[in-house]
Amino acid sequence: MISTLPVRGWRLAGLMVLAGAFSALSLPPVCALFVLPLGLLVLYRASEDAASWKQAALCGFLFGMGFHTAGLYWLTNAILTRIHQFWWVIPFAAPGVALIIAPLMAVPAVLCRLVPAGWRRILMFAGSWTVVDMARVLIFSGFPWNPLGSDLELPGSIGNALIQPASILGVDGLTLALVLASLALFRGRVAVLSVLVCSVLWLGGGYWRLATVTPLPISNPRAVLVQGNVSENEIINRQQSVENFRRYLRLTAQGTQKARLMGDDRPVVVIWPESGFPGLLDEDELARQVIAHAAGGASAMIGSDREENGHWYNSLELVDQDGKIASIYDKSRLVPFGEYQPWIIPFNVLPGVLTPGPGLKTWDLPDIGRVGPMVCYEIIFSGSVVARYDRPDWLVTISNDAWFGNSAGPRQHLATGRLRAVEEGLPVVFANNTGISAIYDAVGRETVRLGWGRADVIVSDIPSPLSPTIFSRYGRAIPLSLSILCVLLSFWPTVRRKREWVVMRQKG
Repeated sequence: MISTLPVRGWRLAGLMVLAGAFSALSLPPVCALFVLPLGLLVLYRASEDAASWKQAALCGFLFGMGFHTAGLYWLTNAILTRIHQFWWVIPFAAPGVALIIAPLMAVPAVLCRLVPAGWRRILMFAGSWTVVDMARVLIFSGFPWNPLGSDLELPGSIGNALIQPASILGVDGLTLALVLASLALFRGRVAVLSVLVCSVLWLGGGYWRLATVTPLPISNPRAVLVQGNVSENEIINRQQSVENFRRYLRLTAQGTQKARLMGDDRPVVVIWPESGFPGLLDEDELARQVIAHAAGGASAMIGSDREENGHWYNSLELVDQDGKIASIYDKSRLVPFGEYQPWIIPFNVLPGVLTPGPGLKTWDLPDIGRVGPMVCYEIIFSGSVVARYDRPDWLVTISNDAWFGNSAGPRQHLATGRLRAVEEGLPVVFANNTGISAIYDAVGRETVRLGWGRADVIVSDIPSPLSPTIFSRYGRAIPLSLSILCVLLSFWPTVRRKREWVVMRQKG
């Protein structure tokens, strides 16, 4: 391993920021996995070389600023939709969010100095990194975006195999394994060989699971995913609302007709994205009747705002074949700085705030089966996407990623759905206004996709679920326990030190 970094002062600060930004290339959709060990090595060595714990903390913070600013650069696109109001926020969008979560990366940089160099320090670094990364769910309403475990979501069959251990470990367990492996690569030939062997076993185990897993004999409905491709400016300014509504109706009619022609008696469900309806659906009976007619007797899940007793909600509403509201789900995890204003900002920057719903639920209805509804942001929370004690047979999340443009943002968002499918052993349906819309089966394989920026409809059977996975039973307690174990093992005396202690006692 490199003994020391050849830079100091402001050059070191710049190096840390660049190393963090460089490491962000390992995230979806780039998935340049090879850059992660190099970036983490720079942070690890800087932490060891630091003259004090404060300097080590600063290195971790600067690394975090580079990592999160680069990984979340697309947040600036959301400001551009209201540039006339919030033009002054543009330089602070991604760096501002990074400023809040970057201090967490200072924790492993400081704690690893508490134990001797070598494997124990690596264990401390990886364990503490994962623990504090998991703690991001406690920041405001939570912001666990871009955990390192998502780096394994490579495209195609290799990525499918690499993420299968998430069915046991969750994405946070993948993070722990990646950090350990990344730093172990610089510990000599034996360590490199060990990482290679473990990687082969990891990949082989993933392929074995993909080949042997057996879905439950449950037939989920056929989905008609409607992607209207309405720009955010049109949604905000209500421009061409009637034309956009007609577009969704036309695509719905086309999709349901295609679904009927596919044969068999499988029930059909139409799914519109978040903000799909340009109004208050629960108060517009005529619009519901028109939607029911276009759906041709199929149930329709429609994204819409709604108001009740002075409170506004971001909701997913189910319209039955008679045009009535059969069920409503109100988004319970709100986006900080987007749907509500955290206390950290003393002045108002939002045109309005939303009220969170009571929490996750499972709809159990004859036409659509047992489904867990979610809205947008909620899909990113590992271990918190299924209603407790009421497991569904499939998950659906509706979203409007038009805010973020044709950037990494919608693709990172979609990647969270892929991992939730593996963790829970449930198929995930992802309906998005401007894309990307897709369906993943219960092991995270993509079965159908509608790309960014297209107004179209896709029709596909929703795959069957699996039996509950180990992660679905025990959740984040598994990666948290493993991370804490790594921290505890880092304090465990080595055999050599034990022998030295025994010899000293004998001499004394």
